[in-house]
Amino acid sequence: MHTAALAALELSPEWSYEAIEVSPGDFSELVRSLPGDGFAGVNVTVPHKLRALAVADTASAAARAIGAANTLTFAEGRIHAENTDAIAIAEALAGSADGKKALVMGAGGSARAAVWALREGGAEVNIWNRTAERAERLAAEFEVGLDTENPQIVVNATTVGLDAANEAQPPTGSGGPDLKALPVFDDGLRAEVVMDLVYGLRETELIAAAKSAGASTVDGLEVLVRQGGASLRIWTGADPPLDVMRRAARGET
Repeated sequence: MHTAALAALELSPEWSYEAIEVSPGDFSELVRSLPGDGFAGVNVTVPHKLRALAVADTASAAARAIGAANTLTFAEGRIHAENTDAIAIAEALAGSADGKKALVMGAGGSARAAVWALREGGAEVNIWNRTAERAERLAAEFEVGLDTENPQIVVNATTVGLDAANEAQPPTGSGGPDLKALPVFDDGLRAEVVMDLVYGLRETELIAAAKSAGASTVDGLEVLVRQGGASLRIWTGADPPLDVMRRAARGET
């Protein structure tokens, strides 16, 4: 996705994008070494988003408020943290959050970004997590609720559905056992908008169920594209070619 975008922007081969695996214990040391190796910045995935904020010298107001970062930029010997997950979620919802009741499922770094983005967008935000104590702590921190009934907007920031979305063969049936763990299926899915931050080789079961229920949907690949585009804009100063990035993310030519 990023490689395709850099080519479209005529920035390659001077600019390139690569994956680096790192253990939590080695994360800070690795990040501090990257500017010396010519890196302009990095995207950060789970489980490192809280560490990314901690290692930064400066951070955007959003990243500080969220308490997590997924984008680090190296400039003038300093590390700056941003949270483009929140930017992507807000853009993908396209203003539909204002005045709506929203439910964020999850309590990790992505959930924090979703809660902040929805709250800033004017939604009445509530949180659910399989570990109730984590939901309660996050709700208290962001001063939001815990009401899971009848949300108009649902955001899945858990890993529920990840395995099924990446299986070689699609799962059989609908509303599989993983989905039964989610509170939005207690009385049937009636949300207006469903966003699933999970993505994989195919459409997630949650997105398929939401479409069947007549909801508007935003899948994890759309959020991935938008957060990646926001990061590219920070690093290069260029407007990201989102259509090119979508096609690459979805394996289209």
